Amino acid sequence: MLKEDSVQDEVPGEEQAEVKPVAAAVPKPWQASLRNDIVGGLVSAGVAIPLAMGYGMFAFIALGNDYFPDGALAGLVTAAIVGFACVALGDKSSNLYAPRVTTTFFIGILLYHLVHSDMPILKSGGLGLVIPVIFSIILLGGVFQALFGLARLGTVIKHTPQPVMAGFQNAAALILLLVQTANVFGFDKATPFLQALANAHHAKPLSVAIAVAVIVATWNSRKLLPRVPPIAVGLAVGTVLYYAFGLAGLGSALGPTIGSAPFSAYKLPNFPQFGELMRTPGILSLAPTIVGGALALALIASIDALLCAKILARPGEPKVDGDRLLMRLGAGNVLAAGCGGITGGMNIGPSRDNRAFGGRTPVSALVNAATLLLTLVVLFPALSFLPCVAISAVIVVVAVQHFDPWTVRVIRRMGSSSPRHRRKVLLDLFVVLLVATLSIAIDIVLAVFLGVAIAALLFMVRMSRSIVRRQYRGATVRSRKFRPLQDMETLSRTGSGILVMELQGALFFGSAEKVANEIAAHMQQETRYVLLDLRRVTEIDSTGSEILQEINTDLATQGKHLLLSVAQPSGPAELLADSGVVDAVTRARIFPDLDRAIAWAEDDLLRAEARPGDAEQAELALEQAGILAGFTAAEVAQVEKRLKRVVYQDGQVIFREGDPGNELFIIAKGTASASLRQASGGDIRLVTFAPTTVFGELALLDAGARSATVTADSELVCYILTGEEFTSLSENAPALAIKLLANLARRMSLRLRDANRTIQQLED
Repeated sequence: MLKEDSVQDEVPGEEQAEVKPVAAAVPKPWQASLRNDIVGGLVSAGVAIPLAMGYGMFAFIALGNDYFPDGALAGLVTAAIVGFACVALGDKSSNLYAPRVTTTFFIGILLYHLVHSDMPILKSGGLGLVIPVIFSIILLGGVFQALFGLARLGTVIKHTPQPVMAGFQNAAALILLLVQTANVFGFDKATPFLQALANAHHAKPLSVAIAVAVIVATWNSRKLLPRVPPIAVGLAVGTVLYYAFGLAGLGSALGPTIGSAPFSAYKLPNFPQFGELMRTPGILSLAPTIVGGALALALIASIDALLCAKILARPGEPKVDGDRLLMRLGAGNVLAAGCGGITGGMNIGPSRDNRAFGGRTPVSALVNAATLLLTLVVLFPALSFLPCVAISAVIVVVAVQHFDPWTVRVIRRMGSSSPRHRRKVLLDLFVVLLVATLSIAIDIVLAVFLGVAIAALLFMVRMSRSIVRRQYRGATVRSRKFRPLQDMETLSRTGSGILVMELQGALFFGSAEKVANEIAAHMQQETRYVLLDLRRVTEIDSTGSEILQEINTDLATQGKHLLLSVAQPSGPAELLADSGVVDAVTRARIFPDLDRAIAWAEDDLLRAEARPGDAEQAELALEQAGILAGFTAAEVAQVEKRLKRVVYQDGQVIFREGDPGNELFIIAKGTASASLRQASGGDIRLVTFAPTTVFGELALLDAGARSATVTADSELVCYILTGEEFTSLSENAPALAIKLLANLARRMSLRLRDANRTIQQLED
C-alpha cells in the first residue's frame, strides 16, 4: 500500500507548470488544490473500487456465489452514498468511506444465522423475508450509531483499552485474510474459510500461483511504479494472468470471476422492501433479532470508526470529534441501507492514497464518491469480469498491512524489556489474543465486552498493587529545619520512630488495604509517627477514606500519630475533607508539604525527649549558639559586644531574595524560614532555622546578594554580626575570628553530610 510520505509531493503533472516562465500560466493556489483533489480522488477511487466490491461480496457470502455480483454492487453503493453523506453533513477532511471488514463479517454472520434459522416465520418467508430483515438490521444499526454520537458515547467508546482495540483490529485483519482462502484456492463455490482450509488438497495450483503473483506484485510495486497504486498493479497482473491462462485452454484450472454465475433470481433490491416486511404476519417476533443485531452492529461499527480515525490522524491535525463522526456515519449508513447498501466506515488504504496523491479537502472525497457512483451505474458490467482470485489476493496484502502496529512493536520489544515490564506486556498480549480469538471463533460483540472487562480487571489488579513509591525513616531523612547540634544528635538516635511513606496513584478499595497492611508490618519496629505523603495521589474513593480513618484510629489507640501531607487545594484534599478524614486526623496534623510534616514530628519527638527542639518559650543565652561552641566566657563577651540584638515580629520579612547584605544572624528565640519565589508566582520553602542556628552567613563570606527570602515564623530574636564588625574582629582578634569561621565551617559541613544522606536515601 502506498505510504503517505512516499509520494505526497509527487502529484502527476505538477512538473509541467514549473517550466513555463509566464506568470499568467502559473496555477493559482485554489486551482492547484482543486487539481490535486481531483487527482487524489480519482486515484484513490481506483483503489477503493475493488475493495468495496470485495467487502460487499464477503457480506453476502452466506447466500452463495450467485450473489457475488449483488454483494459487489452493495459494496459500491455503500462507498458512494456514505461518502456523499459524510461530506454533506460537515466532514472537512479528505477521508474516504467504504464497507469495513469487521462490519461485513458481522453482517455475514447475521445473514448466515437468518438463512439457517429454525424460526417458522423465517423458514416460511425464505430469502424474500431474510433479505429485508438483514437490511432492517443495517438501517437500524445506522440509527443507533447516530444516537451513540448524539448521546456523546463516542468519547466513551474511544477510551476502550488499547489491548482490546488491538485485538479487535488484529481480528479484523485476520478475518479479512482468512476469508480470501476459497478464492485463492480457486474453489468454484463460496466456502467458509475453515472448510476451505480443510480442503486445501483440492486447491487449484494455477489459481494459487496467480494469487502469489498478485501478492508479490502488489507488495513490491512501489519499487518499480511508485506513482501507481499497488492495488491497481496487483489487479492488473492478476487479470492479465487469469485471462492469459484462460486463452491457453487452462480455464478449468482457474477459479470464477465476479460475474461467472448469472445474477441471482432474487436480486438484492436497490430499495429494500421495508413496507412489505412490516406487513408480514408475526413480524414482531423478529423484533428482538432485529434490535439486538442492530445494537451489536452499531457498536462494532462505532469502535471500528473511532479506531480508523485514530489510525488516519496525522500529527498537528485537529483531533477528530468522535461524536460528530458517529452521527455522520450513522446517517450515511441509514441512507445506504435504504438504497441496498451495507454498513460503511472509514476506508484507511484509499484515504492514505488520496492524501499521497494530493487530496487535502472534501472535494477529493466527493470526486472519489462520484467516481464510485459512475462505476456503479456505467462500468459495473465490465467489472464483473474481474477474477475473484485477483481481488482476494490484493485484499490479502491489505489484510497483512492492517495488523495492529502497536502489537508488533510490543512483541519486538519484549526481548529487551525488564522482567517486570515483560509481565505487563504478556498480560496485554493475552487480552489482544483473547479478543482476536473470540472475535473469530465466537462473536465480535462478546469479544469486545469480554476484552473490556478483562482489561478493567487487569487494570484493577495493577492498581491494587502497592502504591508506596518510597518509604524511609526520620533517622536518615530529616526535615529542612536547622537545629542545635544536640537536637540533631537526638534525632539521629531516635528519628527512626518517624515512618514516612510517599504514595503515588489511586488510593481506592484495591490499594488502600495494602497500604494499611504495610503500615502494620512496619509497626513491628518502634514507630511513633506515620507520615503519609498524599501529594501524588490522584484519586481517593470512599473505601480509601475509610481505611485512612481506621489507620488513624489504630495509631491513636496506641498513643501514636498519623500525619498527612496533602497539596492544597486539590481534588484529594477536598475528598478528605468531605469524607471526614480531616476531622478525624485534625487539621493540626495535615500539612501542605512533606517537609513541614516531618518537622512537626521531629519537634514533637524532641519535646517528648525533653530537648529544647522548639525554643519559642524563652530566649536562649548567646553562649548556647552553635557558632560559639567551644568559646570561653571571655571570648563570648568579646563577640557579644560586636553583635546587635534585633526583635522581629511574626511574618516580618528579614531580607528578600536579591537584596544586598553582609550580616550574619544568630537566632536566640523563635524560628525563621527561607523561601524562593517561583515562576508561577508562589513561594517554595527551602529551610527553617531554629534557635541557636545561624543564617545569612553566605553574604557575610562573599558579600553577594541574598540567595533567598527569610521571614520570621513567630516572634524572632536575633543577634546580628555585620561584615564591618567581623572585619574589625579579624583585625583585632584574628584567632577569635578564625575560631568563629571554623565553627561556621563545621556547621556547614554537618548540613552537607545530612543533605548527602538524604539524597542517597531518596535515590535508593
